[in-house]
Amino acid sequence: MRRQSFSQPVGVNSSAEVAGSSSRHSMTRSVLESWLRLRAIEGVGDLTVLRLVCAWHSPEAVLRASRDELIQNGCSSQLADAIRRGPDSPACRNIERELKAVERERVEVLSLLDPAYPARLKMITDPPPLLYVTGTLTDQDALAVAIVGARRATAAGCTMTEELSHDLAGAGMTVVSGLARGVDAAAHRGALAAQGRTIAVLGCGIDRTYPPEHERLRRQIEERGAILSEVSMGAPPHSHHFPRRNRIISGLSLGVIVTEAAIGSGSLITARLAAEQGREVFAVPGFVKEDTSRGTNALLKEGAALIERAQDVIDVVLPQLEPGLRLRLQPSREKGEQRDHLGGAEQRVYDALSYDPRTVDDMIISTGLSVSVVMASLLSLELRRRVKQLPGQRYIQK
Repeated sequence: MRRQSFSQPVGVNSSAEVAGSSSRHSMTRSVLESWLRLRAIEGVGDLTVLRLVCAWHSPEAVLRASRDELIQNGCSSQLADAIRRGPDSPACRNIERELKAVERERVEVLSLLDPAYPARLKMITDPPPLLYVTGTLTDQDALAVAIVGARRATAAGCTMTEELSHDLAGAGMTVVSGLARGVDAAAHRGALAAQGRTIAVLGCGIDRTYPPEHERLRRQIEERGAILSEVSMGAPPHSHHFPRRNRIISGLSLGVIVTEAAIGSGSLITARLAAEQGREVFAVPGFVKEDTSRGTNALLKEGAALIERAQDVIDVVLPQLEPGLRLRLQPSREKGEQRDHLGGAEQRVYDALSYDPRTVDDMIISTGLSVSVVMASLLSLELRRRVKQLPGQRYIQK
């Protein structure tokens, strides 16, 4: 039996819950308090909250209902009694702290009933009842694709991720990821480099940044996109938050791209969730002996779409879009198409490089050029942002 999805708003008439289609909506304190009180009741998890609000049309109505009314609408006597009692004193103190933190940090909170709540996320079987938002959500985010992968990504994996993200964002897509080290950070940076939109979904309270060294990247994302979280203000990055977070990353997106992942990686959980949600799953093939390629190669064996460039993704998702969304999506203009012409020696050095790091000695052997010519060509290519130098005087294409 298919579980219910929440693809339509469930009919609240409160002015606090009716807003325009763009983010920077403000839920009133009393409405947010009702949501928090309902979630804080013993024995009431998020799925129960969704079921109750779907039946009663607002959390306020659930909290006002009599015991008999609750039981008549499918609640057990134990649950009805818990709702009538409300949250205990410690929970009430936590709610008050939460309300003050939201106001202090100027965080936007969207409920599932809000028209500004992401429509695609609303359609999964277990959408978060509340989303905490900094930055801005826009209509463009209907054209979202997720890019996820290894935290300990290779240099080649990060470069490939940045290029894909750059080209997808340049084509008009919003890039969704999780702000983690490695592939996630490369995905956000690629979109930002294209002056495009990107969304980061956190596994901690939205007033925290994890990992902490990504604070500057977070601020850049807030300027050109949004930061989202479903967990309470101040919540630390507990390990159990991240698998739950992954369903939001895939739920926001038309499809999920895995660029590098080891067997057992959390990125494969995101890919599985995407498939369960009816989203496309894409994978970048990798060297069979590389641990961070084993997961992506396994996805390809299981039927994920093989991609090598952004246009491969666009070709798959384009037929699924409504006509209005198709008009917003531009053909991918890849970085290589925008680059200037290289001279003879520079071209030979550039062609000797790949996404796998090469040393100067490797390039001298491959090209047959002298040390001085190879070094001069590398310097020129670096200045033109065609190659990237790694520790140990190793180089890769950009």
